Amino acid sequence: MRSLSRFLPIVAGAAAGAVIAAIISSGGGTKTVTTTTTVPAVRSALPVAGSKGLTINQLYKMTNPGVVDITTSGTQSGGVFGFGQQPTQGEGAGVVYDNKGNILTDQHVIQGASTIKVKFSDGHSANASVVGSDPGADVAVIHVGVPSSGLHPLNFADSSNVQVGDSVIAIGSPFSLPGTVTTGIVSAVGRTISAPNAFTISNAIQTDASINPGNSGGPLINAAGQVIGLNDQIDTGNQNGQGQGSSSGVGFATPANSDVRIARQIISTGKAQNAYVGVSLNAQVQGGAAISTSSQSSQPIAPGGPAAKAGLQPGDLITAVNGKRITSVNDFVSTIATYSPGDTVTLTVKRGGQTKDVKLTLGAQPAKAQQSQSPGGGGGGGNGPGFQLPSP
Repeated sequence: MRSLSRFLPIVAGAAAGAVIAAIISSGGGTKTVTTTTTVPAVRSALPVAGSKGLTINQLYKMTNPGVVDITTSGTQSGGVFGFGQQPTQGEGAGVVYDNKGNILTDQHVIQGASTIKVKFSDGHSANASVVGSDPGADVAVIHVGVPSSGLHPLNFADSSNVQVGDSVIAIGSPFSLPGTVTTGIVSAVGRTISAPNAFTISNAIQTDASINPGNSGGPLINAAGQVIGLNDQIDTGNQNGQGQGSSSGVGFATPANSDVRIARQIISTGKAQNAYVGVSLNAQVQGGAAISTSSQSSQPIAPGGPAAKAGLQPGDLITAVNGKRITSVNDFVSTIATYSPGDTVTLTVKRGGQTKDVKLTLGAQPAKAQQSQSPGGGGGGGNGPGFQLPSP
């Protein structure tokens, strides 16, 4: 059972929302837009004090005013003898997004919360309300009624420019210690991680900066002081005394491009919509995005879903979307994420030694991914928008 709890959202305490294990394929590389500011990514190491660049201390002073501590309270089922309701408390972090009082955090930080309180780095606090959230991207927008003079929005980078080896800092509230900064590098890019609703977030950024329970929703920041993602999950076999996962040097942040895209939708309409295909994918197959077979997933193609209506079949290998080459599951997930429900795309599919084009009209992502079963009986993690990976 240890492998089923390796990927954990990093929110501290009895969070308002259950701890969610992300169960994904073990096939090698998978561990599983517009931005507010576009500035070339900084490639050099974080400079030391006395050099011409920003020191870690200077980066912290510049960005920490835009990071908030978020505490939540709520209730969940399971009181005495498993009946009734019991109180829950959670803590995470967030990023001031604009001077209108909008703050970005992870959806799992505020999931199920009845009250949300935000504390700023200068010590003042404010109650927050939920503008909207997207469990498929693990992004939420909350709002505080604070004068613009008390808000310090942070700039978001173009996360597609992030490269392995880029230096980063993380700021958050690990173990109820707000304003904590840790340093590291980008360990890998293009990872896939599981969202709270069991779909998959593509292009996640892996880092060795120390992040722990309570860092959820806080920023991962590059050497120019720009947010490249929101800290979201850790891969760990370690646990503290409360049974929470603790850092083993492998953490993941949702990519800034996705965070900003979802935030803009939420701020504009109160909700976000993700495109949906409705297939289970096998990440161990190379050269494209392979639809699982019935031996790998009980429902490789969701009945009545867009893929079923388009005539896709188990074992199909998708190699292009509207002419854009697809070489992996992550490619497919991130490409489909750029489209909207109702869009029609042409998929290039290899089947039985032949190549054909299939037109597919994308649906809207349901509230939760279907749970597949592998031959070994393990529950499959989601791979959205609208995909699933069978469990190993």
